[in-house]
Amino acid sequence: METATDTTTRTFIQVSEVWVPQGDSLKLAAGDYGDLALFEEASRQETFARGEGLPGKAWAEARPVVLKDLDGSYFKRADAARAAGLTSAVAVPVFDGKALKAVLVVICSDDDTRTGAIEVWSEKDGLLMLDDGYYGAAKHFEWVSQHTHFPRGQGLPGGVWAAETPMLLRDLGSGYRFIRADSAGKAGLTTGLGVPIPVPGGRTYVLTLLSARGTPIARRFELWDARAARVGKAHDAVLVDGICAREGALWDPDNAGNEPQVTAWQGPIGRVLGTGAPVVETETHPAGYASMVALPIHKDGELAHIVAWYC
Repeated sequence: METATDTTTRTFIQVSEVWVPQGDSLKLAAGDYGDLALFEEASRQETFARGEGLPGKAWAEARPVVLKDLDGSYFKRADAARAAGLTSAVAVPVFDGKALKAVLVVICSDDDTRTGAIEVWSEKDGLLMLDDGYYGAAKHFEWVSQHTHFPRGQGLPGGVWAAETPMLLRDLGSGYRFIRADSAGKAGLTTGLGVPIPVPGGRTYVLTLLSARGTPIARRFELWDARAARVGKAHDAVLVDGICAREGALWDPDNAGNEPQVTAWQGPIGRVLGTGAPVVETETHPAGYASMVALPIHKDGELAHIVAWYC
């Protein structure tokens, strides 16, 4: 079985970045670039005006944006990305009401074996339709997804839409709750994470990350509930679900009330609580994970949930 410190398995996502607004532009706050030193150097010299490049587009249009081909596009770092073998990216804006807290950007490379999915679903005429997605080598699953829609409450995207909370699904290839189970099983997809992405104006967006065993999105997932009514006090969060390749389930629903709990500024999850912005960290987890990403979800004026994944 794969261990937390196993670095031989390639992850689906190659680069993760957090861009934060400073004045009228976005500047890099943190990033995980692995061994892509030249691309990291190019990124640290870059800024984005509203509407400029991929982060700026997600900011200006107030929605998650998928860019499946960086080469020859509006991606400002296209030359550096090509040299690093990076091909596709997704930008996820984090809004607290109308205020932009940050833009999380994840960047992937493409080959004949890299399998997984990063999808953006949006509501149209009472159904969730695929806005766009990146699937790597899972071409048949991509075709099925393009021809699938979800009513509220159905499947992973529809379940997230109905509950307005992040959700984890296991065993995608055999799970009756996953509508695309047959094609997911054939593609080797095993774990699904669905995240609501609140934006100004109230339009519904759901981000789904579907992980395969050979090239996982991450090796560990965590869902934290930060709602004051759930936790008991503001500026705290409790772990309500999680799974990892080594440890299996990280939370036992029969032991509610005994979940791990953090407070503001306590570790990386606490830093998300304190700032309300995403966190990308490298080489900080005691279990030996090389990096982690924590994505906050704001709702009704409070930080409601935090989704974290570790590689």
